[in-house]
Amino acid sequence: MTVEAAESQQVLDAPKKLGRRLRLGMIGGGQGAFIGAVHRIAARLDDRYELVAGALSSDPERAKASAEELFIAPDRAYTSFEEMAAKEPLRDDPVDVVAIVTPNHMHYPAACAMLEAGIHVICDKPMTTTSEESEKLVQLVEETGKLFLLTHNYTGYQWCGRRKPWWKQVSLAKFVWCRWSIRRIG
Repeated sequence: MTVEAAESQQVLDAPKKLGRRLRLGMIGGGQGAFIGAVHRIAARLDDRYELVAGALSSDPERAKASAEELFIAPDRAYTSFEEMAAKEPLRDDPVDVVAIVTPNHMHYPAACAMLEAGIHVICDKPMTTTSEESEKLVQLVEETGKLFLLTHNYTGYQWCGRRKPWWKQVSLAKFVWCRWSIRRIG
């Protein structure tokens, strides 16, 4: 078994070792956001994740209303990803991982905030909007040692990802048409 395959299996086995589902937070994906629902469905398919926290909209009222609809406790319904990054690590039961499903220009700042808070990240593609941000994000992943997972919604995107020499890709799981893949610094 390759190192990448072994690491992928460790992620898949994490809920079994923990004796519980992974606590998932979500940034974006609230009311009216199609892709958030897709990611929530994908996360439920293998029954390894439980959505427990979220900063579901940049509009505070919509964020709170969205959290209520998704049965997220009021004290974990955040009005910004910055608030979520500040408060979740202080909890006795913090999120294990955060899914970022915001508009593209918000992926980078949200990912940085979560990584700096010590939280693993699952990010919808693209991970950033500039090559400079990409390089800074790679450095932050290396510095924090946290996982950064990048989702793919069509098979051709994986070919494009191989053009980036600093990434090695390991398939984590296939969820209907949405694929979540580990991106590890190589």
